[in-house]
Amino acid sequence: MHVITDRLSRNTGESMSELDDYATFVAILETGSLTAAARRTGRSLQTVSRALAELESSLGTQLIQRTTRKLHATPAGAAFLDRIRPALADIEAAREAARNEGDAPQGKLRVAAPTLLGASWLTPVAANFMQRWPGIQVELVLSERLSDLVAEGIDVAIRVGELADSALRARPLAQLRRVFFAAPGWLQQHGTPQNPEQLAALPCVLRTIGRDRRQWPVRVDGALRLIPVTGPFSANDAAAANEAVACGLGLGMAPLWQIRRMLDAGRVQIVLQDNEPPGVPLQAVWPGGGKLARRTRLFIDHLAQEANAQRW
Repeated sequence: MHVITDRLSRNTGESMSELDDYATFVAILETGSLTAAARRTGRSLQTVSRALAELESSLGTQLIQRTTRKLHATPAGAAFLDRIRPALADIEAAREAARNEGDAPQGKLRVAAPTLLGASWLTPVAANFMQRWPGIQVELVLSERLSDLVAEGIDVAIRVGELADSALRARPLAQLRRVFFAAPGWLQQHGTPQNPEQLAALPCVLRTIGRDRRQWPVRVDGALRLIPVTGPFSANDAAAANEAVACGLGLGMAPLWQIRRMLDAGRVQIVLQDNEPPGVPLQAVWPGGGKLARRTRLFIDHLAQEANAQRW
């Protein structure tokens, strides 16, 4: 629904039509705040607040209950929402169908992803996509936290790892191989580990975020085990941790794609290949319900194609 409210509520000026007021009202309730609704619709907070006031005045009833933490629909507001949301969806579907008949896809895509993945892989992927479809603008929202797709107006997000139960729809893109690695000079000094149990006695570069902070998963005889690891250097950033390994501060564990350039340049070497843990899924996710905009569908297809060609 956020795509609908985004499109219907964007105009060239600050004036708003009655249809825009309806779309803004839906955005307010779906995001839970005037500020989030303003961000989604691309309007000023003052304009969104005025739109709500004018809508309530024209209907002669209060639609939203204002509290200190979140906005909630009144009984009248909930009933009004149930009636207008399908109508807005029908209007947007009609507009999308008309656009798809002749014109190339247009509009803006907000895409969320982890910071390092977004900078190193997703940015060139988006650039290729925009060259193919010049009428589409892409905004990347990069963060290590999981975005609230609906509240933040995200059209599609790239997620690493298993998905928690949710209303999101998903498309698998790849399995990310995880490897153990070290700098050649470090291996000459400490020796190449021959079994995963040695990890517990060797200095390792630790990441202070994620589930593998103090225990690394290894595969032994087909079974998964956790090996406790310690080391003198740690970081809350993947790029910094990988660079520390390349600088000889210890053994590391990372997805292969993160260290591909270091590996190709000879700055690091992979070890313990027979004991690598299972890969982690890379997936594209988007809000469930409603018709998927053509530009979003095209981008998801493009992601799948690019991911399939990547050496993960």
